[in-house]
Amino acid sequence: MKQQDFTNGNIWRQLLTFSIPILVTNLLQVSYQFIDSLWVGNLLGANALGAVALSSTVIFTVLSFIIGVNNATLTILSQLKGKNDPARLKSYVNAFTVILGSMAIILGVTGYIFSENILTLLGTPASMIEEAASYLQINFLGILFLFGYNFIGTVFRAVGNSKTPLRFVLIAVILNTVLDPLFIYTFNWGIEGAAYATIVAQGTAFFYGLFVSLYHRLIPFSVPTLPKKEEVSLILKQGIPSGMQMTIMSAGMAAIMSVITAFGSDAVAGFGAAQRLDSLIMLPAHALGTAVNSMAGQNIAAGKWQRVRQITKYATLLNLATMIVAAIFIFIFADWGIRMFISDEASVRFGTEYVKIIAFFFPFLGFNFVWNGVVRASGAAFQVLILNIISFWVLRYPLTYWFSDLLGEKGIAVGMGVSFVISSIFAFAYYRFGKWRKRELFEKA
Repeated sequence: MKQQDFTNGNIWRQLLTFSIPILVTNLLQVSYQFIDSLWVGNLLGANALGAVALSSTVIFTVLSFIIGVNNATLTILSQLKGKNDPARLKSYVNAFTVILGSMAIILGVTGYIFSENILTLLGTPASMIEEAASYLQINFLGILFLFGYNFIGTVFRAVGNSKTPLRFVLIAVILNTVLDPLFIYTFNWGIEGAAYATIVAQGTAFFYGLFVSLYHRLIPFSVPTLPKKEEVSLILKQGIPSGMQMTIMSAGMAAIMSVITAFGSDAVAGFGAAQRLDSLIMLPAHALGTAVNSMAGQNIAAGKWQRVRQITKYATLLNLATMIVAAIFIFIFADWGIRMFISDEASVRFGTEYVKIIAFFFPFLGFNFVWNGVVRASGAAFQVLILNIISFWVLRYPLTYWFSDLLGEKGIAVGMGVSFVISSIFAFAYYRFGKWRKRELFEKA
């Protein structure tokens, strides 16, 4: 359970030992959604699976701002760890707890009230909207649990501990595995049962994580108090651009979903199944992006720029190798993978074709995670926001819309893939030539 100091030691070993637990944690989180999709798709059908896919998109969209602010936790706390400033670290943990907790409650209430309106704006097919709204509202009731155990995990990673958060997610996955069939089938609660299983599992993981943190004193939590003015200022300066970044990303995905809904319920269900496989492909890149954010953050704060460059180089090479292997695996088993979730032939055909096209473009998206993760670690949150606006709204959505109009269903994957390549060029250009290295995160603190 010990914390890691990334300012010294073998970078390759640290990158692997720190990122692998993050990768496993991400795998467990994906398997969490896999379990929901398997039970819903096989017990309730493709229509219900499409409803869950749409609802999941909405949940991520509505929660994206708070998720983005939570990402700022990694940057600020990892730099404080690199500066070896435990008093300020404890103070900022309190500030993040108060600010993020308040946001979670407000967004949860708002999302619950407007669930059906949001789904209608997305152009949700009439056959799905009732189930999707029900699933969505129940999930909003448990938003604080979702925020809570993810926040605790982020704090652990900021101070160099990526192994302890594995426990929280493992508990949630085991509970969800047991409760899903019980609630969906035995209790005959249908799609609502899947949602209730989710919030019970997340709530248990949250309380367990809180207990472990306090009992073993692994994180400097304290009784929440009003944060200092300068803490709120820095958190908002980092958190608002990070939150807007996540909002832009998730809203971009919602816009892309509106392109897909135009092709009908078969395409929506097929895309929902394909997204589960996409999430598997992206696991290594997500893990590396999180790892380099924490590792680079500590070294930037300590002024060790040579180590920052080495971290970036090794993470880029590791991303390329792992993403190519993952893409080949997914390409070979695409049809079997899609059929794990749905059996309707039209939906399977769409999902399989999409996955086979998009798979080999994902290494380029992985480069974005690594390079933007290093830049974000410096505190250049606004610059990363601009890069993501370019990625989603200048490139991904327009290209997906244009190629789908030109090539039909196949154009969805082609347009998204081309956007990955171009956006990675922008990300590298800013990493190489941008002024992010001149950032001083705590200069006014």
